[in-house]
Amino acid sequence: MNNLRRWALAAAIILSITFSAVAQTYTHRGFLESRGTVYPRKAVNDSARAVGESLFRYEGFLRPSNTFQVAGMVDLRTDTDRQVERDFKFSWQDREIQRPIGTVRRLSATLHGGPLTLEVGKQFIRWGKTDIVTPTDRFAPRDFLTVVDNEFLAITAGRLTLEKGPHTLEMVWSPRFTPSRIPLAGKRWAPVPQTEAPLSIPEVNREFPGGPQSGIRWGYAGPIEFEASLYQGFNNMPSFDIGPRGDVDVFYPKMIMGGVDFAIPTRLFTIKGEAAHFSSQDKRADEYGLYVLQLERQSGEWVFIGGYAGEAITRRGSQTATFAYDRGLSQTFLGRASYTLDSNRSLAFESAVRQNANGFWVKGEYSQAFGQHWRVTLSMTGIAGDADDFLGQYNRNHHGIVVVRYSF
Repeated sequence: MNNLRRWALAAAIILSITFSAVAQTYTHRGFLESRGTVYPRKAVNDSARAVGESLFRYEGFLRPSNTFQVAGMVDLRTDTDRQVERDFKFSWQDREIQRPIGTVRRLSATLHGGPLTLEVGKQFIRWGKTDIVTPTDRFAPRDFLTVVDNEFLAITAGRLTLEKGPHTLEMVWSPRFTPSRIPLAGKRWAPVPQTEAPLSIPEVNREFPGGPQSGIRWGYAGPIEFEASLYQGFNNMPSFDIGPRGDVDVFYPKMIMGGVDFAIPTRLFTIKGEAAHFSSQDKRADEYGLYVLQLERQSGEWVFIGGYAGEAITRRGSQTATFAYDRGLSQTFLGRASYTLDSNRSLAFESAVRQNANGFWVKGEYSQAFGQHWRVTLSMTGIAGDADDFLGQYNRNHHGIVVVRYSF
């Protein structure tokens, strides 16, 4: 924690000196967060039942004119569970198996003129309209080291957006692949056989694909919102081939995605839908479709979301296994509810239930602000089900989290 504070202070001093001459066009924000996670049960492959984490995040915006902006964000972090690397370096590519101590989380320049907006650099790109599962969201890898408490990773890309009336055309090109970060072998969120026998960690060979990814999305915002999208690139979630000696080859299949999403407001609720089909010339990979249909309603301070996610496999590949969060939550009823108690306090609930009842996940969260800078968040997560179900395999991972955050 002391090292983290020194790094945070050094970063703040450097950025303050750098931008002192342009103080009127530079704004910033950030936070220092401490997080404690407690697991009531030991996992088969992990006896740790308490994890401490600290994160410092600083974000700055330089706006020399109304048409040009540079945005940057850095993270500094550490933990007690060695899910964070111990060698200090700043990561740009986010290809590490562990989380890096230092990360350039975002660094991009945006030029806006008339109907055109161009953003170049490391940035967050989100597609789709549905919640929890978003099939068309192909430029959005995530950190899944703790599967159900994940966060998005930025990618290096150029994005050109053209807006004309109710129509929007967005084109994205990314020169370098950014994978999702999956649970670490030997940790409780890595899927393992439900056995008390000693487990060995196999030899893993991981190779990142070369070549760019690209996509185009057209949207219409009228009485009915509608979007159609096309993506060509790679699946950011890996597949695995297991050799006869137990060694594992990790690969990221090339894919083409075509998808649509829509939102239809009605008097009682908003209907949202999203569907995408994924094809690949890689015979190891499945070809499949994902779809989500959900209803959303706001009543006073309550917001309710409920829906169903489904999957249709059109071709089986030869891959031995895959880690696929979106496919893992298919054939599942999904729900979310949130309630704003007042300007400082809120409640939120999320759940996912398999249609065959083989997997179940529920999360409750309470958050309260104290003054302008402090916030405390408490959450509880319960998971149950069969060991061969995507959710059920984490049935030893019930946990509670306490987060204390100081924002500036």
